[in-house]
Amino acid sequence: MRVKEDFRTLSGVEKTAIFLLSLGEEHTTRIFQNMDEDEILEISQTMANLGRVNSSVVERLFMEFAEQMSSSSSLVGTYESTERLLSRAGLGKDKITNIMEEIRGPAGRTMWEKLGNVNEEVLASFLQKEYPQTVAVVLSKISTDHAARVLAMLPEGFALEVIHRMLRMEAIQKEVLDDVEKTLRVEFMANLAKTTRRDSHEMMAEIFNSLDRSVESRIMGSLEETAPDAAEKIRALMFTFEDLSNLDPSSVQTIIRASDKDKLPVALKGATDTLKDLFFSNMSERAAKIMKEDMASMGPVRLKDVEDSQQYIVNVAKDLESRGEIILSKGGKDEDAMIY
Repeated sequence: MRVKEDFRTLSGVEKTAIFLLSLGEEHTTRIFQNMDEDEILEISQTMANLGRVNSSVVERLFMEFAEQMSSSSSLVGTYESTERLLSRAGLGKDKITNIMEEIRGPAGRTMWEKLGNVNEEVLASFLQKEYPQTVAVVLSKISTDHAARVLAMLPEGFALEVIHRMLRMEAIQKEVLDDVEKTLRVEFMANLAKTTRRDSHEMMAEIFNSLDRSVESRIMGSLEETAPDAAEKIRALMFTFEDLSNLDPSSVQTIIRASDKDKLPVALKGATDTLKDLFFSNMSERAAKIMKEDMASMGPVRLKDVEDSQQYIVNVAKDLESRGEIILSKGGKDEDAMIY
């Protein structure tokens, strides 16, 4: 029988086979459940032909694995890879869908906690299409301050009807509550969390948003010459710092609270007066005064630093939108230039 004694001569599939054999049948079986048939066949054939493996080789293999796992930055978890893993584990389609909705949806252990993390404008937009009784149940289950903000955004006549239903509401039967939860999960949370195959122009718009302005300007210029229609679509989908001027006061306040206090004044340094006034008007008088003084005292700032800070604020806004906390609407420079 052949004996494997030199770790350096092992192929990748041989390392995998040795590693899985070392884990034992129970753990190896679980891992096999997450592989496709071709992978299992290749590894199984290698296992059958391994022969005897020296203990020093096994020890070196585990050392390499531990070193790679502790130093690697290449492990990337995504919704797609998680969904594939669940599929390979043999879970039913409905169960996988429910799990992925829970993962993708707003944070919270229960449906009502999740609703508490959904922007009131988004929730109100959905609820105004439901029966008043359903809305009454929902508003009675979420926090009172959140319910108040949602109620204020409903059409006046509809809101009044919901209030009457809430006033007459007695103990909610479990069956009714289950039906409302099912409606929310199927019709609202699933749509809120839904991830469809992204439009290529939308994907490129996000990539362009993340580029340095000079690089973005150069590539966009070339694209306008070679594919003007695509360039126009991408430009229309790009969300810029100045697009924040379209936000409502509540969203601006949310962004201010979530942003790094050192980056916001630098970002505003290169903003239009209209956008500056929007941010200042949504701060306390004292906070706005301090920020204006900070901006005046920092003197000339490199355009590159301003753009980096503005991109940071845009990323904060996009992150808040992805969590349902705000709603965004969209409306050639020298990096060493100075903003005064």
